[in-house]
Amino acid sequence: MSTFYILGFFVVIALVACLPIWPHSKTWSYYPSAIAALGILIIVALLLFAH
Repeated sequence: MSTFYILGFFVVIALVACLPIWPHSKTWSYYPSAIAALGILIIVALLLFAH
């Protein structure tokens, strides 16, 4: 169960970091959120296939 808490923590951090509200990230477009989504999908897939 602790794995899901750690995964949830990283999901929240990734989603907050990907918000385009930071002044230096206005020109980044969708790249950070796409990378975060890909990372989350890989982690979820590894968790599902590990059992």
